[in-house]
Amino acid sequence: MGKNNTKILITALVMVVTAAMMIEEATSIPICGVNTNDLKKCSPAVTGNNPPPPTPQCCKVAKAANLECLCPYFTRSGLDPAKIKALGTNCGITKNPSCLPW
Repeated sequence: MGKNNTKILITALVMVVTAAMMIEEATSIPICGVNTNDLKKCSPAVTGNNPPPPTPQCCKVAKAANLECLCPYFTRSGLDPAKIKALGTNCGITKNPSCLPW
C-alpha cells in the first residue's frame, strides 16, 4: 500500500470513529434528570454476581438523577433491587425511592 493510500485509510478510519462517537452522543435521551448514556456509568455496579462498588462518576449520575422518576425503569429492568440499594448506600444517597425495598 502506498503512502497516499495509507493516509486515505487513516483519514477514513478517523472519520468513521468520529461519526460513531457523534451518533452515540446523539442517541442519549434525557430521562429523570440524567442522560441515558450517563446511566450506563452505573451499569457495572448493579449487574453481575459480584458487582464492584460504584465509581465516583456513577455516584455523580446517581445523585443527579430523580430516583423516584426512575422507579418504573428499575422495576422493568430486571435488576436486583439489593444491588440498586447498595449503589445508593455506597454513593451516600439518603433519599430512597418508594419502589425499592429499603
